Amino acid sequence: MQNITVRLGAAKIIAAAAVLAATSSVALAQTPPAPGASPRIDAIRKAGVLRVGVVNNPPWLAQNTTGEGEPWSGPSWLLGKEFAKLLGVKIEPVPVSHETKVPALIANQMDIMIGPLNQNAERSKIIDFVTFSSTGVCMFGRADNPKFTNVKTLEEFNKPEITMAYFSGAGEEPMVRAQFPNAKLRGVTNSGSVAPIEEVLAGRSDVAPLNRMLWPNISKKVKGLAVFPKENNCQDSKIFDIKTGMGVNKNEQVYLDWLREVEKRMEPALAAEEVRMTQQLK
Repeated sequence: MQNITVRLGAAKIIAAAAVLAATSSVALAQTPPAPGASPRIDAIRKAGVLRVGVVNNPPWLAQNTTGEGEPWSGPSWLLGKEFAKLLGVKIEPVPVSHETKVPALIANQMDIMIGPLNQNAERSKIIDFVTFSSTGVCMFGRADNPKFTNVKTLEEFNKPEITMAYFSGAGEEPMVRAQFPNAKLRGVTNSGSVAPIEEVLAGRSDVAPLNRMLWPNISKKVKGLAVFPKENNCQDSKIFDIKTGMGVNKNEQVYLDWLREVEKRMEPALAAEEVRMTQQLK
């Protein structure tokens, strides 16, 4: 009996230690680095604001244009607010475009680009990432265009007779260029849409990439489009499987490590918010 009591007591001590360790881990994740440890965090505290780069890119970050409620929503905004809260400062949106979001970050016009940004090899050379999501890409075209509908494999888009549109400066650009060097590539400026839909509908392009999560709602909203791959409505697509997240400048390791710790703790809430936003897409 005494041995059982001893074992039970030891088990309770171990359990209590585990709870304490978990609590301490969360506390450390919530506590920003001390003054002097990160020049970036020191500057944010001094300014009293966390400057976050924003661009409309649902379901991760969506602008509220109603004039009521918060100006932005989505997992990117949720995480950005958490950063500001833990730093004890206000969150200050800095509007940018898809073309200027990385240059503006490098030019120190913001403290973090919550955007979000698709991570790729070229961008990883010049900025660091705090990733919190990932997704594949659908290729869409007009349902009455045989140059699109007759395609059976991804490689068949890589032909001179295929015109492919993409948003200049978007994360898909380098992958499109690498994957389809033989196609006629058409980089266009983003006018606020989620993909170059008008380019395809107008017949200026045969095909364009679109985030797979956006396709179900786009297919309902915009008639006359078809998708590749069509199985499971393109929701199993592995084309351009992309990590998505936020960007910060290089050589800010203490700041980056802290941001990543907060993101890790927030992952369940961020995933739930992404699902909520995806269901609301129209």
